Amino acid sequence: MRIPGFHYRRVTVADGVALNVATAGEGDPVVLLHGFPQTHLMWRHVATDLAADHTVICPDLRGYGDSDKPADTDGHTYSKRTAAGDVVALARLLGHDRFALAGHDRGALVATRLGLDHPDAVTHLALLDVLPTLDTWEVLHGVTASVAFHLYLMAQPPGLPEQLISAAPDAFFGHFLDTWTRSPDAIPPEVRAAYLAASRDAVTSIVADYRASAGVDVEHDTADKRAGHRLTMPVTVLQQDWGAALGYDATARWRAWADDLEHTTVSCGHFMAEEAPADIVKALRDLMNR
Repeated sequence: MRIPGFHYRRVTVADGVALNVATAGEGDPVVLLHGFPQTHLMWRHVATDLAADHTVICPDLRGYGDSDKPADTDGHTYSKRTAAGDVVALARLLGHDRFALAGHDRGALVATRLGLDHPDAVTHLALLDVLPTLDTWEVLHGVTASVAFHLYLMAQPPGLPEQLISAAPDAFFGHFLDTWTRSPDAIPPEVRAAYLAASRDAVTSIVADYRASAGVDVEHDTADKRAGHRLTMPVTVLQQDWGAALGYDATARWRAWADDLEHTTVSCGHFMAEEAPADIVKALRDLMNR
């Protein structure tokens, strides 16, 4: 599936890694990074609106969708630092040294890392329904952590997670598409089928992405926290009320990382760019006007 009106191409961003990317529009650039278990299609409503007056860039992250899925040979292949480097290279190859950036779920983790590693490249940063990797592990305790069972499953050494998920991929990935949304109509059957097909073909790389978040990504976040590195650009965070559910102060968690923060709790489900696209567009436009 494609976003109507968008131009598609493959762009080589690293040795042996090309990203599938959809682009449209003219004006100040904005890059949109998708989450799990999705592809760039999750931005279809938001991207079409923003393309009226922005250059919109929607890639599939490495390991997802129609982008390349290199083997993870060293534990760093799917680090958020590596994925962030892909996005910076992609934007530059498309002619943009600076851009606004929005990420959802896994894409938000990549976007956070990009903002920390490449602050001069990011004019504005929007993060949808995540905490930084380090904070995510810190707030999961006891039985409430069962909501994030997939984090623990995919953190295991190579072999078992891939085998278990590959045995019933549609049941596994479909579980999240079904239970994380409050508006089932937001992901119509044809889009759901596209997400399942893409995920079914990417089990190994998706697991590697999550495994990195239990290893090297934690190391990178810890080093930044100790060094006092922060997000210096205007930041908007939109989240479900996970703080109330799991017993932490979500705004405080993000304020520890961001100098200029607007944190908003939303009433829709996890897939907010599909469930409440008008609200997301407004939040992004407000952010880019700050």
